[in-house]
Amino acid sequence: MRAFTAAAVQLAPSSAPLTQLTIEANTRRACELTRQCAAATGAELIVLPESVTTGFTPGLSSDELWDLVPDDLLQPFAQLAAELRLHLVLGSYERGPERGVVYNAAVVIGPSGAVLGTYRKTHPFGTERADRGGWVTPGDDTLVVDTELGKIGVIICFDGDYPELSRITALQGAEVICRPSALLRSADLWELTNRARAYDNHVYMIGCNATGIDPAGVIYFGNSMIVTPIAEVIARAASHECWVSAQLDPATAMSAMTPGSSVPQTFDHLADRNLALIRKHADTLLAEARTSFKLG
Repeated sequence: MRAFTAAAVQLAPSSAPLTQLTIEANTRRACELTRQCAAATGAELIVLPESVTTGFTPGLSSDELWDLVPDDLLQPFAQLAAELRLHLVLGSYERGPERGVVYNAAVVIGPSGAVLGTYRKTHPFGTERADRGGWVTPGDDTLVVDTELGKIGVIICFDGDYPELSRITALQGAEVICRPSALLRSADLWELTNRARAYDNHVYMIGCNATGIDPAGVIYFGNSMIVTPIAEVIARAASHECWVSAQLDPATAMSAMTPGSSVPQTFDHLADRNLALIRKHADTLLAEARTSFKLG
């Protein structure tokens, strides 16, 4: 990884009923703010929210959403990445191989305009899961893309609640994990999970959260942030449309135990894992389980 400037652009989806025109309007707005952010910050990596082209809650069935999502959905973003010569990560719904199969996906687009990789959300939130009356089919794999900036991993929103996913992504080499989100819970949980996953794995975390109101009337709080491998929040947004940016520098990422401290960082959460213990309890880690506390 080399030093570079990264940014998160948080924006509000249209609250109008979801149509092709709504998707086009959301796309234009996302591209406009991305262009402004790049001009203002010089960022070489820009992250947009989850489901940025539609809003998180589409108000449609999986069949209806599959019919609505266009095949060329990513084309404006690919053209923009090539125009600005930057890496772009954005979340959007993706048509699966057959009608009714819709993925909550995020793509990494390189400065040539090529899609370098697609991640499909492996832990959809309960309300969005098609098998629970929602509209999303879970993905089944991780994503780490080797770029000229460094190795970029991707998770999406609720994925950040699951330490195993970020750990696997880091063990696959990710130095930066991008987390496009439309988080519906508290700002405390948003910050907690961003900082914990960054610290657990000594990676940079770029959490880009939606703001505004989506087509179903759901309200988002923004608070996009960039977190260092020692859990320091070095950029934090408020709740309105805006961007935040910061330089990610591998030379200083792990230089101190805590921000500004004279005490050097001496431990490595990846290297120092007790692999014998993990192997001993591998069956336990893979067993089905549930909390002992009553839900709701």
